[in-house]
Amino acid sequence: MNETKIALVTGANQGIGYAIATGLGALGHRIAVGARDAGRRETAVQKLRADGIDAFGVPLDVTGAQSVADAAEMIEREAGRLDVLVNNAGISGQLGPGWVQDPTTLDVDLVRTVVETNVIGVIQVTNAMLPLLRRSSSPRIVNISSGVGSVTRQADPDIEIGPVMAAYAPSKSFLNAVTVQYARQFADTNILINATCPGLVATAFTGFHGSRTPEQGATTAIRLATLPDDGPSGAFFDDEGVVPW
Repeated sequence: MNETKIALVTGANQGIGYAIATGLGALGHRIAVGARDAGRRETAVQKLRADGIDAFGVPLDVTGAQSVADAAEMIEREAGRLDVLVNNAGISGQLGPGWVQDPTTLDVDLVRTVVETNVIGVIQVTNAMLPLLRRSSSPRIVNISSGVGSVTRQADPDIEIGPVMAAYAPSKSFLNAVTVQYARQFADTNILINATCPGLVATAFTGFHGSRTPEQGATTAIRLATLPDDGPSGAFFDDEGVVPW
């Protein structure tokens, strides 16, 4: 078997996803750049290649069943297997002033849209890629979550967790719960799956607000994507360690 590891990063055309792709590429992984927009995807691939990273683009809309199936087929043709899946693609949904999503006035269609990408999209992509991951000697799955998905932190009045985000924050709590269910299902396999919080990173996603760079935000995801075989599974991490559920 070719020893070069193959990593798919969804939403890899910019921000944290691109930083994760760059970091894994620097470690010798071949990078499948998953992104919806063809122009941005190709730009990201060319930038990675200019840095000496072996990369190829994968058209991928995580909310589209056919798009996800086509992406899995493309990766099989290009690489034959998958060693790392980083589920990075995500949306916040429309935010009010101060980033607030007021639960008392929330449009339920907005909630559906956010969950469709942040949770159902992750399930859809993960399940489509599982046959390829099972061909790896050390498959790793990393779900990009958020500290606002910690119910423990949200419920503690002494912790500053940011504004009320009644669509985005629960979607990440949902993603965390799904991550645990996968870990339970994978308990007797060599597949390790974990969630990570990148922190408040200055990217287009946050309107470039935040004290952390994309490279800093990518650090823990890269570590979880390269865990040894005896590494943890079914846990939630940030740079400081385990994040409470």
